[in-house]
Amino acid sequence: MRFARTGARTGMDSRATIILETMTMGIYEELGVRPIINACATLTRLGGSLMPPEVLTAMEEASHRFINLHLLQKRVGETLAELTHNEAAFVATGAAAGITLAVAACMTHDKADAIGRLPDTTGLKNEVIVFKNQRNQYDYAIKQVGATMIIVGDGESCTAQEFEAAITERTGACMWFQGPYCGHGDVPLAQVIEICTRHGVPVLVDAAAQLPPVENLWNFTQMGVACAIFSGGKDLQGPQSSGMILGQRWLIEAIRPIGSPNAGIGRPMKVGKEEMVGLLAAVRRYLSLDHVARQARYERMVGDWGEAFSMLPGVHSERAFPNEAGQPLPRLEVRVGKGARLTHDQLLIALREGTPCIETEGSLGGDSIFINPWQLTDDEATIVERRVVELLS
Repeated sequence: MRFARTGARTGMDSRATIILETMTMGIYEELGVRPIINACATLTRLGGSLMPPEVLTAMEEASHRFINLHLLQKRVGETLAELTHNEAAFVATGAAAGITLAVAACMTHDKADAIGRLPDTTGLKNEVIVFKNQRNQYDYAIKQVGATMIIVGDGESCTAQEFEAAITERTGACMWFQGPYCGHGDVPLAQVIEICTRHGVPVLVDAAAQLPPVENLWNFTQMGVACAIFSGGKDLQGPQSSGMILGQRWLIEAIRPIGSPNAGIGRPMKVGKEEMVGLLAAVRRYLSLDHVARQARYERMVGDWGEAFSMLPGVHSERAFPNEAGQPLPRLEVRVGKGARLTHDQLLIALREGTPCIETEGSLGGDSIFINPWQLTDDEATIVERRVVELLS
C-alpha cells in the first residue's frame, strides 16, 4: 500500500483518529501511563511487541485449568523443537533467563550434586569465555550463577590462537552474543565452534533479537552450537516474559532440574503455563507468516516516509539497513540541519512529549533520529508521517 501524501490531506483519516482517541482510554489512563506509538523497536522498556489474537487466545485458554507444569514444559519443548528443527527446547522467562539457565547447566550437567549449591561453583568448570567487543549489559546473566568470565581479544580483534589459548580445564562454555556486538575482528562463529568442539566446550549463542530471518531458529544449532537463545516477546510477538532455548538434548535435559518450578538458582525465573502455551502459539504463527511480504511492507513504509520528508526544509533522510540489532530490516534515518524548523533534540522531544507520544530511535545530543516501521500498523505509520511533517514543515 502507499500512504497518501501529507500535502494532499485535509485532515487525518478516520482510522488514525480512532487510534488517537482510544490511546487515551482504559487502564493506562487510570494509572497515569501514556500509551506510545512505537516507531523504535521491540525494546523491553517499551513493552517488547504486541501479542496477536492467536497468542492471546492460547494464553486465555491455558489460564482456565490446572496442569502438571513439568509435563507441560516437556510437551511444549518437544513441539517447539520439532517446529524449529532442533533436538530439544525449553521455555524460559526471557532470553536473559535463558542465558543464566544454559550457563548453569553447562557447569552442573555432569555434577548433579552441585545444582543445589549454585552460585557456589567450587570444583566446577565455571569459566565462560566472552569476546571483549561483545561485552554488553547482559553480562550479569552469566555472572549471577557464579561463573567467571574470561575476556578474550582487545576490543578490536581476537585471533584464533588467542581464543584457543583461553580454553583451560576450567572452561565450562563460550558465550557468543550474536548481533551488532559481533563480527568486528573476532574469530568467526564457525571457527569458534570448531575450536570449542575439539576441546569439548559447548558454545552458547545469545540470539535474543536475531529474528528475522526465521531460519535463525535452526541455523545456529545446525552449525553445531549447544544452544541458541531467543526472546519470545520480540519479533515472535509472544509473551514478553518468555524466551526460548533451542539446542542439543543433553543441555536441555541439564536445564530441567535447574529451572522452575524446581528449587534452586532458576526458581525465581518462573515461567507460567500461560507463557509456555502463548510462546508455542507465537512460534506456530511466526512460521506461517509470509516474511517476504513483511519485508516488502516495511520497505514501502520507509520509502514513503523518505519521499514525504525530502520535501521538508533542512531535512535529509535516507534508508538505513540493517537495523540497530543487526536484523535485515530497514528503517529511516532522519537528520535535521540548517534551515530546519526544529533542532534534532527539539524534534525528538516534540515527538515524545506530543499527542500521541511517538518513540523513535534517538537520544538527546545525537545526530540522527531513526524511524522504524517494524512495530507500526498502517494507520500508526500515517500518524508518524503526519506528525513529523507538521513539526518540521
